[in-house]
Amino acid sequence: MELDYAEIGKRIARRRKQLGLKQSDVEERADIGYKYLTSIERAISIPSAEVIMRLAAALDTTPDEFLVGTARYEGNQWRSVAEELRGLTPGQLDLTAQFIAWVRERDL
Repeated sequence: MELDYAEIGKRIARRRKQLGLKQSDVEERADIGYKYLTSIERAISIPSAEVIMRLAAALDTTPDEFLVGTARYEGNQWRSVAEELRGLTPGQLDLTAQFIAWVRERDL
């Protein structure tokens, strides 16, 4: 499965606008660099899994809303998973992203 980063950027921008937030507000909430969100929304920069998780938390949604266009709200379980991901190393995040892709491909 190949990710469409232009579409991911559009989904992030759409959610931000739904909440009436400025890019700078979201950057502060997600603890990402100044003007980085602009680059993500315009598909100039490719966000890491960690940044996607931070943006999802900052925009009160799930990462799959950005990645596949649907949000799953099953209590606060996704928030606890997002918090667990924050402490992972880049290698662990990469492995986790691969596992998530593998799970998503299965009909479970």
